[in-house]
Amino acid sequence: MNSDLINSSFTIKDIADVTPTQRIAMLIDGDNAQPSLIDKILAETTKYGLITIRRIYGDWTSANMGGWKDTLQSHAIQPIQQFRYTVGKNATDSAMIIDAMDIFYSGTVDAFCLVSSDSDYTRLATRIREQGIFVMGIGKKITPRAFVNACDVFVYTENLVPADQLRSAPASGSGSGNGNGGSHKRKTAKASAAQNTAPSAPAVTDPTLELDSASNDPLPLLRSAFDLAASDNGWAFLGTLGHHLRQLDPGFDSRTFGYRQLSLMIQAYPDVIETKEVKGTDGTAAIYARLRTPDPMKAK
Repeated sequence: MNSDLINSSFTIKDIADVTPTQRIAMLIDGDNAQPSLIDKILAETTKYGLITIRRIYGDWTSANMGGWKDTLQSHAIQPIQQFRYTVGKNATDSAMIIDAMDIFYSGTVDAFCLVSSDSDYTRLATRIREQGIFVMGIGKKITPRAFVNACDVFVYTENLVPADQLRSAPASGSGSGNGNGGSHKRKTAKASAAQNTAPSAPAVTDPTLELDSASNDPLPLLRSAFDLAASDNGWAFLGTLGHHLRQLDPGFDSRTFGYRQLSLMIQAYPDVIETKEVKGTDGTAAIYARLRTPDPMKAK
């Protein structure tokens, strides 16, 4: 053994100080997950803690599970066999739910990560959260809204793309407070004009179909979050703002709108939101933001 490791002063307490202490059970619905994204799914989950249980459920006798075999070995994910008793029926739901409740009552984890786009896990997520346990969901954007809202945090797999494909700075022409508006403002104006002339949207009967006219415009959600996060002078700490955004919409992610970080997305709307940096006594800087008064977008 390396003598440097033996003589190291790096104690167990030191390791605990730098390692996430929240233990997470990751349960993957193999019928509704993509093996090509497993690296990014694991990396996203480790932002919230340490993955101590890794299991994937599916009928491993079927050909469509073949893509997972190499991935399981390299990432130490335990496959759980569940035969498909009925053709065309997802075989994993009941087995994954039963295992989740067994793990839940064992008390060996502090959080769950459910990887699926299936609304059948909505009640499972709700039940776990009722006991104050953190629940994270990961799935496609077609995931029914009920399952998304049942989680504390929901990450869309479409957002798990290389960082260089996301905007690292406000887009050129995104507005500089000169009244020209920028590209996002022109898009919003066009959308508003279309809404004024278009007929009313039909009622949504399928929960997997979202007829949300604001889905490509984060400003309505941002305004609601500001109402909750802002102090009496209107300024809101960016961390608090992000917390309330996730409270209002567990599926909120700045990457959905093409921005790697919330701060970069906020800075892309200078006509609507102003920001400032406040340096602490330790030299670190905190970002604060507030809606401009009057809000030029709301006034229209």
